[in-house]
Amino acid sequence: MYMKKIFIAIVLSLSLSGCHIYKAYERPEAVVVSDSLYRSPSVSVDTASLASLSWRELFTDLPLQRLIETGLTHNTDLGIARLKVQEAEALLSTSKLAYLPSISLSPQGSITSIEGNSPSRTYNLAAAADWEIDIFGKLLNAKRGAQAALEQSDAYRQAVQTQLIATIANSYYTLLMLDKQLDISKRTAETWTGSLQVMKALKRAGQATEMAVAQTEASKLSVEASILSIERQINEMENSLSTLLELPAQAIERSTIENQPFPDSLAVGVPLQLLSRRPDIRQSEQQLAAAYYATNAARSAFYPNITLSGSAGWTNAAGGSILNPGQWLFSAVASLVQPIFNRGKNIANLKIAKAQQEEALLAFNQSILNAGAEVNDALTQWQTARKRIAIDEQQIVSLSSALRNAELLMQYSSQNYLEVISARQSLLQAELNSTTDRFDEIQGIINLYHALGGGY
Repeated sequence: MYMKKIFIAIVLSLSLSGCHIYKAYERPEAVVVSDSLYRSPSVSVDTASLASLSWRELFTDLPLQRLIETGLTHNTDLGIARLKVQEAEALLSTSKLAYLPSISLSPQGSITSIEGNSPSRTYNLAAAADWEIDIFGKLLNAKRGAQAALEQSDAYRQAVQTQLIATIANSYYTLLMLDKQLDISKRTAETWTGSLQVMKALKRAGQATEMAVAQTEASKLSVEASILSIERQINEMENSLSTLLELPAQAIERSTIENQPFPDSLAVGVPLQLLSRRPDIRQSEQQLAAAYYATNAARSAFYPNITLSGSAGWTNAAGGSILNPGQWLFSAVASLVQPIFNRGKNIANLKIAKAQQEEALLAFNQSILNAGAEVNDALTQWQTARKRIAIDEQQIVSLSSALRNAELLMQYSSQNYLEVISARQSLLQAELNSTTDRFDEIQGIINLYHALGGGY
């Protein structure tokens, strides 16, 4: 009769609860990913994407590949992210095991002696089991929430990996840029040294003034000072990259920035691919899914908890409370706990869960918008750098010609030496700018690859 009443209460509660607490997470209709995320009309939007390349296919420079491999093996942040995945896997395993009954063994024994009489010995060897029946979705939503947390942790690990690869690549190509600038500056300094010797010879011959010699020497010293600054930047970048790779500070093996192989055209794919490829977006969506299941769990708290308990064992105890002394002992209990008044805690918890779910939805939408902006910025950086490189090449040709003409005029006429100095400084700056723009082009590719979700 008692079990029948419990069954009736369960049926009534189910009819009132509806099916929402059992429903799996679905992406909200409010999440809209349209082609407007990619605002650049100069790039055809198709299903192909730069992100479909593995990092080995994009970064074919062998020293860089070795650095990335080292980073993926030793980086502390990535190691922590992997451990977080293991923690989430353990939590999911715990949630799955919650469906099973808990079993415990509780043997007891006692010796009793009254007024010096012979002691009586009793023992009770029993095992107890408790099993919570998940009719109202409490365990189901806990398991689904743990699954979402696992996927969130795995997406976080992938986000750390993609960021790590992009950071290593950016640092590596920064070193190549600095190497090129150092080479340009050293060659310029050698030219200034030769010009200074010529100026001193002309001064001794009475064909140049002390001011010309001083100005030439000042230009030479300025370039030498910039060489020291570049060498310091190279040292700092090598130290920073070594730290990122969890290595002692050391020189970094590398190639040169010339002829680095990269695609001449970049495809960004369709914006919808960001939802599956960007690990930070997937992490944000799994956070929304976990909040959704937390809300369902908060709703489940309004419904009864049903637990079946039982014990079985062997006893030799005597007494009226034991039906079968000296033999097997069995007991079974079914309990139903229906919350009626809990000082408003369940209502407050549900309100909190709903608010956190709305927060997660807003964060999810914002992560999509941020991703679109990053793609646009990286694409613009790459396109602008390519245009600037073409201009730089023309400018270097023009300035080289201007410098040769100025030197000839100064040598065979009364041309002012200041024009030679100005032409040489302009050429140096143009060559440095060309190297910087080449780095910006490479950095644009790296940033676009990262923004599209490549690298894992």
